[in-house]
Order: sequence, then structure tokens, then C-alpha cells
Amino acid sequence: MANEKIRMPSGMGGLVRYFDEYKSKIEFKPGLIVLFVIIVIIIEIILHTSIILG
Repeated sequence: MANEKIRMPSGMGGLVRYFDEYKSKIEFKPGLIVLFVIIVIIIEIILHTSIILG
């Protein structure tokens, strides 16, 4: 039992950092995403009401 090696914990706590900053090649403005969501909601409402009425 005295011959067993004691392992010390790593200094990073098991966390690995690959990159501090990542810049995507595809970027969207937040306003464009909100507009897209609103358009999808409007299309869903139109399709839902046309199924009920038709």
C-alpha cells in the first residue's frame, strides 16, 4: 500500500479550452431572426385557419 502512486488533480479542473473566441462565417442580425419567426408564425396561423375553414 505504501508503493501506490498518488495522483494530483489537474490544475484546470478537467476543463479543456480549445479557443477563447470563435467567429462564425455565417452571422445573422437579431432583427432578421425576429422577423423570420414572425413570418413563420403568420404562415402557421394562415395554414391553420385555412384548414379549419376549408
